Amino acid sequence: MSETPDGDGAARPWRVLLVDDHPLFRDGLAAAIDLDPGFTVVARAATGEEALAAAADSTPDLVVMDLGLPGLSGIETTRQLRERHPDVRVLVMTMSEDDDNLLAAVRAGARGYLLKGAVREEILHALHTVGRGGAVFSPRMAERLGALFTAFGSAPAKEAFPTLTAREREVLDLLAAGLSYRQIAQRLFVADKTVRNHVGSIFAKLQVHDRATAIVRARDAGLGSG
Repeated sequence: MSETPDGDGAARPWRVLLVDDHPLFRDGLAAAIDLDPGFTVVARAATGEEALAAAADSTPDLVVMDLGLPGLSGIETTRQLRERHPDVRVLVMTMSEDDDNLLAAVRAGARGYLLKGAVREEILHALHTVGRGGAVFSPRMAERLGALFTAFGSAPAKEAFPTLTAREREVLDLLAAGLSYRQIAQRLFVADKTVRNHVGSIFAKLQVHDRATAIVRARDAGLGSG
């Protein structure tokens, strides 16, 4: 993707969709981005569902995506945006320094991962880099991403979720294999309520809101095949 010539042959600015559930942050970010003639903010959304609708209506080139959205998570929204609009490039901008979120965002198709403490120049540099087809990460996150991928190159797939306990990974593995809560309870010789408690903790740590999304994340990491 590059800045696209308009009908007069002049390069048009990249079209940007902002997705964040905090209006003040969203509006401040829009004002900062619009000061750069290389970009124009064409839509804003507070939820993943709004983002998908806005992308269909406004055809953005770039999306700045928060992860902690109400309803559909930022990671699942990114995944669906990439499926529906393969040319759209997503830059995650979040408060989360969690390893699971970092890896999940990359697997979902994000081309960059910035923390919300980034200054305006860093944000604009990241947008230009992603717009031109590159990838960009906050220095701290880039270092951790490299270490994680190095570790996962020799580690079993179940280690892709380091914040989960061993039992939670076991439950997630069985969930991804298609077992019901009752079947998981029988397999592990525990009560149904115990399984549901584990699943609730898994959802919270992975920042997902439903079983289907958790299963997709797990299968992307290689779980559920056993």
